[in-house]
Amino acid sequence: MITRLKGIFLFIICGLMTFMAVTAQETSDTLRKNAVNIFIDCHRCDMNYIREEIPYVNYVRDVKEADVYILETIQRTGSGGLAFNYIFNGRRKYAGMNDTLMYSSRPDDSSDLIRRRRTETMKMGLMRYVARTPLASEIQISHSKGLEQEEVIDRWNFWVFELETNPRFEWEELSQEVRLRNSVSANKVTPDWKIEFDFDHDLSINKYTYDDTTYVREKSSAKFDNLVVKSINDHWSAGMRLDISRSTFSNYLLHYNIYPSVEYNIYPYSEATHKQLRILYGLGHTYSHYIDTTIYNLISEHRFKQELQIAYEVQNQWGSVNLSMEASNYLHDFSKNRLELNARIHIRITKGLSFSLFGGMARIRDQLSLAKGELSEADILLRLQELATGYRIDGGLGITYTFGSIYNNVVNPRFGNRFRF
Repeated sequence: MITRLKGIFLFIICGLMTFMAVTAQETSDTLRKNAVNIFIDCHRCDMNYIREEIPYVNYVRDVKEADVYILETIQRTGSGGLAFNYIFNGRRKYAGMNDTLMYSSRPDDSSDLIRRRRTETMKMGLMRYVARTPLASEIQISHSKGLEQEEVIDRWNFWVFELETNPRFEWEELSQEVRLRNSVSANKVTPDWKIEFDFDHDLSINKYTYDDTTYVREKSSAKFDNLVVKSINDHWSAGMRLDISRSTFSNYLLHYNIYPSVEYNIYPYSEATHKQLRILYGLGHTYSHYIDTTIYNLISEHRFKQELQIAYEVQNQWGSVNLSMEASNYLHDFSKNRLELNARIHIRITKGLSFSLFGGMARIRDQLSLAKGELSEADILLRLQELATGYRIDGGLGITYTFGSIYNNVVNPRFGNRFRF
């Protein structure tokens, strides 16, 4: 009798535990189904980290299934860091609930700190949506203690300096290559002014043995760039660019360009992270003193040149577009001209399917610096000197299709990640 009662008791306990587990699972499933569906459109996000830090939403792969669409845009700041803008667009029952938040990193911030700050910014932007779901009761909000207001005095007056050296070498039995690249930059960016100074030096030495003969070839270049831009209003800017360089590849012993220019942005500059349509015109002077006599029998020349640049950039829910065109010609001979077109397009076609296309083409008729005479086989194979050409074309495309569960937020890092969101 006692044994039978024990069996009945154990049966009842197991039944209750099973009922509680099923009820808990159903409650969990209900909470998950009632969570906010979000679509994150960002550049090189660590989605595993984001899923771990923000587990109270559903990550969907199709914009049409999202309750909140999050678009991240990135621009470089005057300090050398990055400004991350997050545009929150409410959809369905959250329609009309839109917001924009920004996080700016410093140039010396670690990648881990930047990753945490980016994720925390998304957390803050999502709170207004999560607060309207049953999962709001699972969220706790806290702050760092001891916060104080402090006036920041910039002793560098917005100037940012950068030094870089990059030595490289490659050693084989019959060939050796040594390359040294150095650069120095000083930049100041404020709402009213943009001032940039850059100096780059590049030296490469190739040594190789062929038919028991040793050859040494050297390619070097040095370039100083200066850009000064004054903001006039939310559409107009004026500035000047100065370039001074020397290059064995381009046959320049000394070369400089000076271009006063004006730029008009059809959209306000304040909307630059979302869309831009900039038109720039420059008219300037160029001087060249060549290492060897050119194909036009000149050792030096002064020329006037004009440039027109048009750039269109837009980022939106359906994808992004970056188009640019640059046209230039020398005023002494309009047949000496160049036309370049470049494009990068990323479009979401339908659920899980996206298409990207990038490429460029150039019609080249302005190679004034080509050296007279025939190039050696080594110069051609090692690309030690510029070759005559009438055009340049490059490009590629990509198609991506993703499908499967829209509610799987589980992260398992074992054996690495073959597939990324």
